[in-house]
Amino acid sequence: MTNKNKIKLIITSVITLLPMLFGLLMWEKLPESMTLHWGIDGKADGMGSPLTVVIVLPLILLVLHWLCIGITAWDNKRKGQSEKVINITFWILPIISLVISTVIYCIALGYEWNFLAVICFLLGILFLIIGNYLPKCKQNRTIGIKLRWTIANEENWNRTHRLGGKVSVITGLLCFPTAFLPAAAFPIAMLLLVAANVGIPTVYSYRFYKKQLREGTATKEDYALNYNKNQKKYTIISLILGAVILTGCAVLTVTGDINVQYGETSFTAEATYWEDLTVNYADIDTVEYRAAGVDGTRVSGFGSFRLSLGLFRNEEFGNYTRYTYAQCTPCIVLTSGEKILVIGLENEEQTKVLYEELLLRTGK
Repeated sequence: MTNKNKIKLIITSVITLLPMLFGLLMWEKLPESMTLHWGIDGKADGMGSPLTVVIVLPLILLVLHWLCIGITAWDNKRKGQSEKVINITFWILPIISLVISTVIYCIALGYEWNFLAVICFLLGILFLIIGNYLPKCKQNRTIGIKLRWTIANEENWNRTHRLGGKVSVITGLLCFPTAFLPAAAFPIAMLLLVAANVGIPTVYSYRFYKKQLREGTATKEDYALNYNKNQKKYTIISLILGAVILTGCAVLTVTGDINVQYGETSFTAEATYWEDLTVNYADIDTVEYRAAGVDGTRVSGFGSFRLSLGLFRNEEFGNYTRYTYAQCTPCIVLTSGEKILVIGLENEEQTKVLYEELLLRTGK
């Protein structure tokens, strides 16, 4: 690493930690619990202490920043890389640190944010920047579209990155209007945009490889000479992991159910992706139907486009346990001493049936 890049590393590391200084200065004004995570519907669903936000989060981002720089510097094919492309590696995490911390602190201090709009704006800017610099990215193993065919053939790399740059710019522009979509459509739109941004250059790179073979401008042996077995394994593993992650995210986003099993002395709420909950009828003090639903922020548990499960918190109840569908507002509130359970099924009709059944079995 050159002296110039060492100075740049120091500057970007300091910027990454700047939110820590702000948090320490504002420590007395920070609430005991701060929003750390938002669900795919844009609602806060994860909380953390000021210590986590002010100290731990910037340190995690700093370690990730050093890791990215270290991997880039280690790549023996990085020599001759465009300085503008290298700068992305230096600045992306410091900027993320500033933006994320700004959103978290503003919300903690009482300022309202449309988090989905923030995400759309940031992703749009990120894709536009990537799209602008991808064509300038020279062949290497750490930055860019690293496929078997691009790593093995420089012309394939250049052609794929020119197309990839255009696709990223279009993806970035399409990110902005997604801020105006209904919350239910947002995750589907983002998955489609990301899939297109990854899939189109991948398909193009493979087709260009086949075209070279047909025209005789390259042979399989040429690709094999520039692509060893370890690189082949790395690419296959990366593609498999990427497919598994994307498939897993899609499945978790749109699947899952809550079923209620009635026993003689208790009922059990069985939830996909989360632990089952058994409640004795004799322990229930009150049963209340809420047509307008119950709001709250998830402290721990599982949340998706379909389900809201785990420990929640709001001003009315404080901490309470929730087993509901994300898109169904009506729910039932059960109290047992100081414990509160909010439970709801897939639609209003099923929730009303559950309510009548609980009234019958508890005698309330």
